[in-house]
Amino acid sequence: MTVPDRPPDVAEPDVVEQFRRAESLVSGGRPLEALRELAPVLDAEPDAPSVQLLAGRAYLQSAQLDRAEQAFRRVLEHHPSDHYARFALGRTLQRQSRLAEARAQLAMAAAMNPTADYQEALNEVLMRIAAREWRCEP
Repeated sequence: MTVPDRPPDVAEPDVVEQFRRAESLVSGGRPLEALRELAPVLDAEPDAPSVQLLAGRAYLQSAQLDRAEQAFRRVLEHHPSDHYARFALGRTLQRQSRLAEARAQLAMAAAMNPTADYQEALNEVLMRIAAREWRCEP
């Protein structure tokens, strides 16, 4: 999964350092440790999009799908044109088997930023929807 390179939109040096450590832990596949590191950052900067995106990624990696969905939706409330938040929300919805909702988010992400990752994710959901519909028809 490709993640856009974003500087944190948090100000305190300690908070920035904790954010960077959490980011490294998520990148290293250690989401639960990342969430522990990120907790004070979330308390200090609960509305910062970069903090919510990182929390969402950690929640998604650790299969805390409701929390991941909440984090990505929080970003989209204030930044509806954030294609990565839409992509990640689509992936989260896909993992919850909410395929129609996932399709909508992934289609928007692919339209905003037509990358191979986004298009592949959308195609995967479209194939699952088609397979579901095929199985239901006589």
